[in-house]
Amino acid sequence: MAGRELTLTNLDKIIYPETGTTKADVLAYYAAVAHVLIPAAANRPATRKRWVNGVGTAEKPGEVFFQKNLEDSAPDWLPRAAITHKDRTIHYPMVNDPAVLTWFGQINSLEIHVPQWRVDSQGTQLNPDRLVLDLDPGEGAGLADCREVALLARAILQDVGLAPVPVTSGSKGIHLYAPLDGTQTSDQISEFARELARALESDHPDLAVSDMKKTLRKGKVLVDWSQNNAAKTTIVPYSLRGRPTPMVAAPRTWREISSPRLKHLDYQEVLRRVQDGKDPFAAVVRAAGTLDDGDGGTGTAQDGTHDGHPRLAKYRAMRDPKATPEPFSGAPRGGDAFVIQEHHASRLHWDLRLEHEGVLASWALPKGVPESGGKNHLAVQTEDHPMDYLTFHGTIPKGEYGAGDMTIWDTGTYELHKWINGKEVIVTLTGSEGGGLGGTRKVALIHTGRGQGSDAEKQWLIHLMDKEDQGARRRHAPSSAEPAGSAEDVGSAGKSGDASNEQAGAKQVSPDDVRPMMATAGVPSDLLGSDWQVELKWDGVRAILVADESSVRIFSRNGNDVTRTYPELTDRRCWPEQPFVADGEIIAVGPSGRPDFGLLQGRMKLTRAADVVKAQKALPVRLMLFDLLHDGGTDLRRLPLRARRQRLEQFFQPSDCPVELSMVLEDPVEHIMDSARELGLEGVMAKRTDSRYVSGQRTRTWIKLKTERTQEVVVGGWRPGKGGRQETVGSLLVGIPDGNKLQYVGRVGSGFSGRELAELRQTVEQLARKTSPFHEVPRPDSADAHWVTPQLVGEVTYGEWTGPGRLRHPRWRGWRLDKDPSEVVRED
Repeated sequence: MAGRELTLTNLDKIIYPETGTTKADVLAYYAAVAHVLIPAAANRPATRKRWVNGVGTAEKPGEVFFQKNLEDSAPDWLPRAAITHKDRTIHYPMVNDPAVLTWFGQINSLEIHVPQWRVDSQGTQLNPDRLVLDLDPGEGAGLADCREVALLARAILQDVGLAPVPVTSGSKGIHLYAPLDGTQTSDQISEFARELARALESDHPDLAVSDMKKTLRKGKVLVDWSQNNAAKTTIVPYSLRGRPTPMVAAPRTWREISSPRLKHLDYQEVLRRVQDGKDPFAAVVRAAGTLDDGDGGTGTAQDGTHDGHPRLAKYRAMRDPKATPEPFSGAPRGGDAFVIQEHHASRLHWDLRLEHEGVLASWALPKGVPESGGKNHLAVQTEDHPMDYLTFHGTIPKGEYGAGDMTIWDTGTYELHKWINGKEVIVTLTGSEGGGLGGTRKVALIHTGRGQGSDAEKQWLIHLMDKEDQGARRRHAPSSAEPAGSAEDVGSAGKSGDASNEQAGAKQVSPDDVRPMMATAGVPSDLLGSDWQVELKWDGVRAILVADESSVRIFSRNGNDVTRTYPELTDRRCWPEQPFVADGEIIAVGPSGRPDFGLLQGRMKLTRAADVVKAQKALPVRLMLFDLLHDGGTDLRRLPLRARRQRLEQFFQPSDCPVELSMVLEDPVEHIMDSARELGLEGVMAKRTDSRYVSGQRTRTWIKLKTERTQEVVVGGWRPGKGGRQETVGSLLVGIPDGNKLQYVGRVGSGFSGRELAELRQTVEQLARKTSPFHEVPRPDSADAHWVTPQLVGEVTYGEWTGPGRLRHPRWRGWRLDKDPSEVVRED
């Protein structure tokens, strides 16, 4: 164990009587999860809860005590931090290597609690690098209620650019962690968390409470913000709990949190997850920079070299830092770096290394990267390497592991498409100018499942995907005035007026008349019985692009000309020379790398040239292109989707312009939906490949499958705010058109950005009217309401529809300026 010596005793001692779990089981668990627990705890002073004689039973709990200061019998090698409090200095242990966990297990320190800040290499306390909210159910509430609050809190955190990760506590509730950049103090983060908790309480008083008084918590969930105080600690993810059974503070995915079957996990369930390569908390570790050696990564070894990432233990064990020039450290560089090194060892080979989870995942390629997709090459997975290996070149001395000359063949960045630990990795590599790759290559690393023993884990293949081959085909593809593809699909889309065009039934129409085809909400079971094409559902606004030889115009879903709002998409040099009409979605990408509809709100209303120019830098947009309706004067709408897609791929020309082709996904739709939920995306679009484009109509040949419930609503009234929102709007009263009035569906008061709140009062007051536009509004909601003319359309997320036809816990997503009130329908 990294040269540490420990004497283990009483391994058959029962620690959890109700399950018969022994000390040996505890030690084995902590050894198995060390590589995921240590990054979450490293360089944080650890407080322990010890059960010297075991946890006991529910009827007779075992004796437990907190322990902060290291006992005199603690091993000398154990990393520690000296923290000075008001009246004394306490020497805390730090969980920086697996041996520490083994020592904890030996003395029955089952629970590990740490603050949200770290210490640097000199022991100086740093600013917090993560925020935590403890969702604790009061009497009469349970995990299901915590789940609802977690989803509501997630939305607020995402609004401010944070990406929370949930942890079921293993006790009663849920912890939410969000990585921080370390620029704010614990007091500042505590104040922010406190305001967030109050906002949840204000918007959902029947569900959430921010005050710790027990009398106020009955039937509700306490949003405990206080654990962000510098003096407070929270149980570290993957720690055991001292409950009657061996439960674990288990990091979870948002898909799991969304499930009504959510439950706490015991140590055996967590072991299986970790062995399968699941570590949802890695996202917090990576973003917060927990593994940054320069700011207190995971400790320093006795020989003076950096211990680095726990996954580098094998790398270090195979090398002597005094005998080889190879690096032993290095901080993550953004998560997307790669290097390919030409290695003249006993046999010439090439080493491909991809930055992943703070290290360089590595494969040896005996024959290098394939030059075509027709022949795969062997790839042998090797030990993870430290990040500084990205720039290493030189001679490894004779007699040392990997002896020989090593040069950099190519280096650059990669785009990640898929990473399934131990199974499959798909990336697009973009090399350096003059590098061996010769530009960009998309490759797949695929585990073969063959081999004996440990060798079976190493045997992979590397496959060059056909991106370059597609590019060659496109360069020689027929023009828009020529037939392309099979006669069945696209042969009929020839020159205007020829026989094949007439056979397809296509006819010349004015592009100005084109309105977008619309999808119907559905579920995966709706996709049976036909061939379907699946794409991601882009969280933006619809755009129809109409071009002649000299200009490109953009029209919204309701036919408004929005060309002036998005000038970066209308540069004629970005598009093929011929006239065309295309369909797509305009999106804005947030700090998390996901489409952010709230961010797009800052562009949707702009028309003044000076405002637009300024916004182009602050709020850049992209167009995701997914259909081609006219090309070179030919109407393609009566062609099946499979044919239009072929024409679109021939039409699209990759460039520096902010336009991309919406990718068609090949995996089963259930898997794609799972991935969309994991990534926090809106959902997917499924389209029948034989579907024609029906302008201006909603059809079931296009099905939208959403990861969360959303509903378009019409604003019919508002209620004044209170407290900090006294000068603006407290909530909007919303409905769905029903005859000449609105059917009331509820009020929404959360989810508004600061900018929206600043404008909201003026917006609704300009539409004031004396009478209610609703059929009926319950008296508690209408008591202090102000009514408005129902002209504004917005979109909300919600939990479910209640019996009276109300939205449960609606939350504002943004205005839909591209839609008319008459278009709004209930989408259950």
